[in-house]
Amino acid sequence: MMIGGETKAVEALRPVFEALAPSPTTGWGHVGPPGAGHYVKMVHNGIEYDLMQADAEGFAILDAKEEFGLDLSQIGEIWRHGSVVRSWLLELTTAALAENPQLDGIAPYVPDSGEGRWTVFEAIDLNIAAPVIGLSLMGRIESRDEIEFADRLLASMRNGFGGHSITTEKAIDNG
Repeated sequence: MMIGGETKAVEALRPVFEALAPSPTTGWGHVGPPGAGHYVKMVHNGIEYDLMQADAEGFAILDAKEEFGLDLSQIGEIWRHGSVVRSWLLELTTAALAENPQLDGIAPYVPDSGEGRWTVFEAIDLNIAAPVIGLSLMGRIESRDEIEFADRLLASMRNGFGGHSITTEKAIDNG
């Protein structure tokens, strides 16, 4: 819990924060004046986008290396204990892969709840480069592009300047 508010108010509510936190001294903190808690949480969620994106991309690379027959859930379990990439997100990833190794029935559509956008807007307003957070947000937005107009246009441009072939929807549907 990232608490913003006047010191007197936070101290009055300290027993509540201590009871809700993992321990009285960890998992919560008074981070500044009113509004600071929401601000810190917003940036936290922007960083979360990056971590999730990195895990997803890494596991996608492992999944694509079919000749190794990798057990992604097993790899996730190995990484969860003692690895530099261990995290709660990795724990969730590993559990998802153990339950549904091919992620059957899950659409490649990733919504966002706004915090990543707000973090990117804030970075722009503060003139701070945050390309990884921005790219992670764009990845979520791209996952919702059912028409994929830009990709179709790119294929057409490549065909126009270099005679590169265009793959038709029919060819994709037939594998």
